[in-house]
Amino acid sequence: MVFNVSDPIITVDEMTAILHDTISSTKKLQNISVRGELLGFKRHTSGHSYFTILGAETRVSCVLFRSNAASIITWPVDGDEVLVRGRVDIYGARGSYQIYATNLFPIGAGAKARAKEILKNKLANEGVFDLSKKRPIPLFPEKIAIITSPTGAALQDVLKISSLRFPATNLIIVPSLMQGIDARKEILIAFNKCKSIVGLSLIMLVRGGGNRDDLDIFDDESVVRAIHVSSVPVITGLGHQIDITLSDLAADFSSPTPSGVAERVFPDIRELLQYLQNVGKRMPVRILLLVERLNDNIKFRQESLMFNLFKGIIEPASDFIENSYDKLKNSITYRLENFEIRLDSMISELNSSSPLNILSKGYSVCKDKNGKTVNSVSLLSVGSKILLELRNGSIEATVDKITIKNK
Repeated sequence: MVFNVSDPIITVDEMTAILHDTISSTKKLQNISVRGELLGFKRHTSGHSYFTILGAETRVSCVLFRSNAASIITWPVDGDEVLVRGRVDIYGARGSYQIYATNLFPIGAGAKARAKEILKNKLANEGVFDLSKKRPIPLFPEKIAIITSPTGAALQDVLKISSLRFPATNLIIVPSLMQGIDARKEILIAFNKCKSIVGLSLIMLVRGGGNRDDLDIFDDESVVRAIHVSSVPVITGLGHQIDITLSDLAADFSSPTPSGVAERVFPDIRELLQYLQNVGKRMPVRILLLVERLNDNIKFRQESLMFNLFKGIIEPASDFIENSYDKLKNSITYRLENFEIRLDSMISELNSSSPLNILSKGYSVCKDKNGKTVNSVSLLSVGSKILLELRNGSIEATVDKITIKNK
């Protein structure tokens, strides 16, 4: 590009100064009353207040300094229709214009914003926005349903990012209006269609940018509940940087833009490949370390097993056998000693009743010629042959005389 040296060249500061002078010299902008819907009202600890007022298509930032705050009798809330009085000027630090307010009057009920707040509280009490119930987004989604306008820029953004990051995902376009009177009905129909998709990983509800009124459909109770009761995770990207809809709060994940949603959903295949390469390089070392740990663990368990086997089985069994042997030995010894005592007693008894013992006292046993014991003189006659057995021998004799004792 060729610049004409005769064209004036100015700095940013000079341009800002020109705009400041232009606005300052416009009397209508130095004492102006502007009507709009209040948004993002914040009272700073310094005493200053910052807010935005919305029109049908545009918005403007406002600041109310502490010196003028004392004149505010009733503080408005977000969603109220307000009247701002003050002057317009350039805020050079941000390169934007804003209203420096001297007074702020609530002039409307802000019905839409208040209705949204009432519904928000109702659904919150039911647990629709409960963070603990948010479902995890699949790391590698196989099949995704995209509820959006088939002619919108949002779809093209999602398709482009999907093809670059993770083309393996199967994308199913579920067409629906994203704004207008029929949008609510078509969005609900789209969610019902998703119920019949087999193997669905998640649902993306996306649309491009637009004014705030275009987002009203996503504050509709039936749409919010359709997101909440979905059998698979739902992600919203409704193309608005500032406003958060109730659908965003009910979704499992939300991003201000469809592109942001797509980047969250589709893993970067290049990062995955790099990760796999790094893992492949580290794998041999990790396997060796794992094998070493397993060997050490096996060795430890073997030693522990042998120790427990000895302490728990062998040693107790050895102690049991030794104790049993001692008990058996003592029992046998006791019984032998008892038998020996009994045997001595029996020998003593036998000895006391033995004929030999009697014979040793001078007695003898008389037997006839047939060897039968003669225990009465009536069994003998004079001249009978008899045998006298003594303790240390026997005597043969003949009966010469028989004397019978009287009873």
